[in-house]
Order: sequence, then C-alpha cells, then structure tokens
Amino acid sequence: MNRILRAPWHDYTRRCIYMVTLNKSPQAERFGSLEGDPRLPVGRIGSPFVSASSIGSAIKATLRRFYTIEPAVRILQYALMPDHLHLLLFVEYPTEATLGQIIARFKVEVNKEAGITPVFAKGFNDQILKNSRPLDTLYNYLRENPRRLAVRKAHPEYFRRVNALKIGENTYQAYGNIQLLDNPFREQVVIHRADTPETRKHNRELWLYTASNGGVLVSPFISAAEKEIRAEAEASGGNIILITNEPFPERYKPSGRDFDLCEAGRLLIVSANLPAALTRSTCLAMNTLASRLTLPNAPNSINDIK
Repeated sequence: MNRILRAPWHDYTRRCIYMVTLNKSPQAERFGSLEGDPRLPVGRIGSPFVSASSIGSAIKATLRRFYTIEPAVRILQYALMPDHLHLLLFVEYPTEATLGQIIARFKVEVNKEAGITPVFAKGFNDQILKNSRPLDTLYNYLRENPRRLAVRKAHPEYFRRVNALKIGENTYQAYGNIQLLDNPFREQVVIHRADTPETRKHNRELWLYTASNGGVLVSPFISAAEKEIRAEAEASGGNIILITNEPFPERYKPSGRDFDLCEAGRLLIVSANLPAALTRSTCLAMNTLASRLTLPNAPNSINDIK
C-alpha cells in the first residue's frame, strides 16, 4: 500500500484552501453511477453526471451539515464520483484540530448517516492551493470530473497515442493518459547544480508530497538526481508527464515500466520533436516544455486534441 505523505513545511491547522480526495472502502457499494452523454459540455442538459447511490446520498447529506463537524471549514465545492469524493475545503480561520482530525470526524459522521462502516478507505489525499494556482482552475477541474470519466469510457483511444497535441503554436506527439494535463496540481522537477542542500531538501519534499497526493510531476528526468525523484514518486503511486526528445515511430509503444504506467493511467509521454543528441540546448528545450506544461493555462486534454 502506498504511503500518503503530508507537507512537512505546512501547518495543517492554519487558514488555507485544500483539495481533499477520499477513496471508497472496498467494503462499501459505489457512491453512484455515471450517466449522461460525454459529447455534451458541462452545464448542458444531458451532460455527464453521477447519480448518487444510497451511500452517495448519505455523503451528500453529511456534507450539507459539515459546519457542525467543524465550523471553521467551508465546503466550496465537491465532486461525488462512483469510487471517490473530491472536496474543495476552505479553512476560514485557524483551528485546534488538524485537517486529518477534521477529515476523521467527517468519516465517522458519514458512517453513521450511511449505517455502514467504513464508507471510505483509510487515509486521504490533500493538495494545498498555492497563490499561483487560480481557484477557478479547481472549480473547473471538479465540475469536469464526471465528463472526464465519461470520455475515458467512451473514447479509450484518448489514452494511448495522440499525434497532434497543440501546445501554444507547436504540435507534439504524446502517448499515455492525456488527461494528466487536466490535473491542477502539476509540478516541474528540475534540479540545478547550483541548488543549495536546503533548496534540494525542500524541493524533494514538495515533489514527493505532490506525487503522493494525486498530483503530477513533469520533467524529462535527465540527471541521476531527477531520475531518483521519479523512482520515489512512482513508488508512492504518483503520476508522471515525461518529456522526451525522441520522435515516435509509426508503431511506437513504450516498453517495460513505462508501458505498465501508461496502461495504469499514471504516465503521459510527450515528444518534444528535438534532435536525438542530448545536448545542453536540447535539455533546456525539454525543460522549457516541462515548465509550460505546469502553467495553469496548459492545454486542455480533450479540447486541444486536433
């Protein structure tokens, strides 16, 4: 079982906005069923949504009275999915309880409402909203969740090879889970020789926290130190966007570990269409592309496939 990491530099009793993900317990029935037409955009009548089961209804009822569990916490938005729940939480003022203790109390109340134990799996994932990440990005991500699932079911070809991924004015090849571009918590991994030990320690904590809690690490992972971060992130269950300088031949498929990660939906490989020789300029160009893919306005995974 992958160990979920918390942010060691962060005070989990402070005022903050989090996105929290709670997975379904193996013993519990599904939280709902996916319905609607994946061809219709969010907001249109008939667009994809999750119809709550009895347990899903118990979750929603408990969310409506979350203020009784912790008055300092406001639910900004949530997305109930068949096998997990996303919560966008705003801790409006400092609390005596940590985020983990508040989530534990919420789980207990859901169990009571549903009449079964446990509804949720052990633990939870959290992502801390940075000032650089617009809140609208998270609202849109949660609103689009049912449609993304519907598209995955209706169009499995979106999760293999894409020959024309538009990023700015350039077009790239990609292979794997294209929806990793939708994840609002993407961090570039780049290690410089001039980095101080303190900087390296902080960056490692940030990257492994991000990976452990459902985020995505983006990098060509060139140096030995960067490869080590990738290995640790994958071991913790993290998702990867790998930038490569190698073009994809006609029948390209990744091999070994990369193939397994693509099949599991945890890897997207993007070809930067650069010279094969790993020169300094090639490395800089790949890192520049990785940087662009961590921006809030990076390409939308579905709409930008041409």
